[in-house]
Amino acid sequence: MVKVLKTSKVVIVLSGKYAGKKAVIVQNYDQGTSEHPYGHALVCGIEKYPMKVTKNMGEKKVQKRSKIKTFVKVVNYNHLMPTRYTFELGETVTSAVPSFTNSDVSVRTQARKDLRKVFANLSSQRYKGGKNQWFFTKLRF
Repeated sequence: MVKVLKTSKVVIVLSGKYAGKKAVIVQNYDQGTSEHPYGHALVCGIEKYPMKVTKNMGEKKVQKRSKIKTFVKVVNYNHLMPTRYTFELGETVTSAVPSFTNSDVSVRTQARKDLRKVFANLSSQRYKGGKNQWFFTKLRF
């Protein structure tokens, strides 16, 4: 059987607080761990997407509308839907999201702050016609 849920695969979270949000698999655990004895993945995604920007807007307004809110979460494979897209993680995202334990809150908050900077940088390139445009737009169906 082909393994679909791999690192750098874009998925949609199906249940929980972040239901309907897009995320990227940073690390996957097919066999599970002692804390989570089922197949799961460490995902990072965008909780609040950037808003539309036009050329008539001033620089201050563009900065305000381009803000992103991120999340980092361990999610069961049953609650993820894979998409056809992949996201080139690079070392910036993997270094921003270390393999952490859920008990340490300070590591998780620092990871979210680092991710926000990385995603904001990638999002600003989106307005210039960069890659991964679909990831930075709100899911509509």
